[in-house]
Amino acid sequence: MIAAGTAYAADDEQEAAPAAFFPRGLVELKRQATARGTPDETTKTQLKFDLFVPDSVVAFLRLELPFPDAKTDFSGSPFDPDFGDAKFRVGFSAVEIAGRPTTSFVEITFPTANPVSQGSGKYQGSVGAKMAFALPPPPAWTHAVRQGFSVQLQQVGSFAGDPTRKDISQTKFELEWRDTWPGGHYGKATVKPVIDWVGNGRTGSVLELEGGWVIDPRWTLALMGGVLLWGEGVPGTYSRRVELKLAHRY
Repeated sequence: MIAAGTAYAADDEQEAAPAAFFPRGLVELKRQATARGTPDETTKTQLKFDLFVPDSVVAFLRLELPFPDAKTDFSGSPFDPDFGDAKFRVGFSAVEIAGRPTTSFVEITFPTANPVSQGSGKYQGSVGAKMAFALPPPPAWTHAVRQGFSVQLQQVGSFAGDPTRKDISQTKFELEWRDTWPGGHYGKATVKPVIDWVGNGRTGSVLELEGGWVIDPRWTLALMGGVLLWGEGVPGTYSRRVELKLAHRY
């Protein structure tokens, strides 16, 4: 097993922290303005809580609490929030598969939305795995501290919940390239294809570009922009998104 403090060992948030700093947890505040392409993607504020587990098969425990705006267009209504579907994830420490560090996770989504129109109405179970590749920087890119590429695969399915609501069965991919610079700056590009099996195998994808600054070992600030590549109306996609994120490790 690979130590939890190494690069790509548990999740992206830990990668940004200096190796000498071993946080116990993370709190993240995220604000997303989204042009609503599908009912499950909308303008919202989101809180995320991670608890890191050292020297264990389990790398972290995560709780995500979404607060979608009552007004669901791009501008939203940040001071009039509703409550969305809460998620709980268990992430596992990296192991080597074919010589590559690979993490995995299981996740459950609860139909806690109020009003119910702000959620799926279904319980959802999910399993996923992520394989990382460290890349040497091109000779001309002498600024680079580390480059990396990762591939994540996730399968999501619904069960129980409201029988009148639409079932969910999706396969999601994330193809991410990341580069870091001195001074704590980083950039990453992520392509997120999705296959909607309930929708007869329709596909869609978004592209997300993010730039961030690790202000110090405890604080990270990031800005992200996303656009639809193809598959308008496919669950898990959106037309466009702007996101501001602030994370604190403790």
